[in-house]
Amino acid sequence: MLYIYYGEMSGVINRSDVYFNSVYQDEWLMEDFVKSIILDVDKSEVISPHLIESPVLGPIGPRNLSGGTKTLILMYKDKEHIFNATNCGDNCAKWILEIAGKQDLTICLQHNMNFGYGEFRAVFLNNHREVHNMAELLDVIFDLEEQSR
Repeated sequence: MLYIYYGEMSGVINRSDVYFNSVYQDEWLMEDFVKSIILDVDKSEVISPHLIESPVLGPIGPRNLSGGTKTLILMYKDKEHIFNATNCGDNCAKWILEIAGKQDLTICLQHNMNFGYGEFRAVFLNNHREVHNMAELLDVIFDLEEQSR
């Protein structure tokens, strides 16, 4: 299940790219699910834990992955922390939903992320409203923004 806190949240990891660099483990990069994230988001192929082939940058290490990719990997592997999904672009939204389909996932969100046209399930922690599609998600975000004014 996906749980979303919309807005500023204390205790959330905002600099997931920096945090990733100090906590990632080599074995994370060898999991098929993580390899799929890296291939889809960064268009890069994991060769080994220390070598990723990027079509733009050439051979890189894990520390050179995009911030969005690092955040997704942390969301999947680090169940003790909440990460700011604002570090992710819309190309990460489907992966957030996939991770939430595998395990409970709480994220902080500070923008209108596009989760696509399909059905999904998420609960806003701000007001405990459950949403099932983008129209419902945007309604909740609009209401939350109106309340904060």
